[in-house]
Amino acid sequence: MKSLGPGLLYAGAAIGVSHLVQSTRAGAEFGSILLVVIVLAHLIKYPFFEAGPRFASVTGKSLLTGYKWQGEWALMLFLFLTISTMFIVQAAVTVVTAGIAQQITGLELDAWKWSGLMLTLCAFVLFLGRYSVLDKLMKIIIVVLAITTILAVVSAATGEFYKLESLQKSFSFRIDEHLFFLIALIGWMPAPIDIAVWHSVWTVARNRSGQKQHTKREALFDFKVGYWGTAVLAAGFLLLGSMVVYGSGEELPSGGAAFAGKLIEMYTASLGDWAFPLIALAAFTTMFSTTLTLLDAFPRVLRPAFKLIFFENQKVDNEKLYNRILIALIAGSMLILVFFADNMRGLVDMATTISFLTAPALALLNYRSVTNENFPASDRPSRKLRLLSLFGIAFLSLFSLYFLWVRFL
Repeated sequence: MKSLGPGLLYAGAAIGVSHLVQSTRAGAEFGSILLVVIVLAHLIKYPFFEAGPRFASVTGKSLLTGYKWQGEWALMLFLFLTISTMFIVQAAVTVVTAGIAQQITGLELDAWKWSGLMLTLCAFVLFLGRYSVLDKLMKIIIVVLAITTILAVVSAATGEFYKLESLQKSFSFRIDEHLFFLIALIGWMPAPIDIAVWHSVWTVARNRSGQKQHTKREALFDFKVGYWGTAVLAAGFLLLGSMVVYGSGEELPSGGAAFAGKLIEMYTASLGDWAFPLIALAAFTTMFSTTLTLLDAFPRVLRPAFKLIFFENQKVDNEKLYNRILIALIAGSMLILVFFADNMRGLVDMATTISFLTAPALALLNYRSVTNENFPASDRPSRKLRLLSLFGIAFLSLFSLYFLWVRFL
C-alpha cells in the first residue's frame, strides 16, 4: 500500500470522459462487441504509459528530460502538441463535469456558465494550494465508484432489460460514423498518451516529497494497479451501457446535463433509487477531480518544458509562470465552451479524435526515451515490450492515416 501513489493519480485522471461518456456510449450503441477494443487499446498503449514511471524511477527526472536527449525538436514537438490540444481537452472534460453538477443541483444555467463555474472553482482550489486534500478524497471516491460500478453491472446482468433485435445495430468499418466513433473511443482509452509525462512528473514529485523512494519495481507495480484498474472500470461502463440501453430504442443525449441524467438513471435502474445520492456524488467527484487534475497538470508540465527550451540558463519564477499558463488555459477553454458547450458529444468526439491523431508521435517519443543510449541498458524495456511498442507505433500510425483518408479523401 505504501508503494501506491502516482498510479492512483493516473487512475483519477484517466477515469473520466473515456469511461463515463465514451465507454457507456460504446455499450449503448453497439452492445458488448467493442469490449475487445477496450482490451486491445490498453494492450497497445501499455508500453507508452509504462515509460513514464520507468523513466522517472530510474533517472529521477521526468520524461521531458528523455525528450531533451533526443534533441530540442522533440521538446518543441511535445510543446506544440500539448498547446494545440489542451484547450479543447480541458473544455471537453469540464463540460461533462458541468452537466453532472447541473443534473444534481437542478439549477438551470447555460452549459457554458456551468462550465465557467467549474473552472473558477478549480482555479480557486489550485490558487489556495488545497489540491492535496481533494487528491486524498479522490482516491476514496474512485474506490466507491469502482464498487458501485461492479455492483451495477452484476445487478444489470441479473435483471430484465430491453433486448429488441429489430432495434439493435452492429458495428461496421464500412459505415463512416461507426469508424469515427471508434477513433474517438480509442483516442482517450484509457487516456491521452500525454498522461505518461504527467505520471513521470508525479513520480519525481513523490520521490522528492520525503516519502519512501520508489524503486523501479515499486513504481511499475503502482502503475499497473492504476492502469489495469481503469481497464476493468472501462469494461464495466461498456457492459452497463450494453445491458441497460442497447436494444431499448433509446439514444444517449448529446447535451452534458441530459447525458449525466441518463448516466445516473442507468445506475439507479440497476441498484435502486436508494443509490442516487451515492452515484451522483461519486460521478461528480470523479469528473471534478479529473477537471482539476487536468487544469493543474497542463501548467505543471508546460512550466518545465518552457524552462528547458526557452529559460534553461535563466532564473524563472516558477509560481508566476505556472499562474500565467493556468490563466491562459482557463481563458482558451472558456472561449471554446461559449460556442460549443451545448454539444457535449461533438466536443468530446473532437477532443478524443485529436488525441488519437497525436498519439503516434507521443508514443514514439516515449519509446525513444526509454531506449535512448543515455538510459541505463539494464533498465530498458524487455525485448517483448519493445516489440509491442513498435507494433503499437505502427498500428496507431497506420490507423491514423486510414482515418484521415476516410475522413477527408
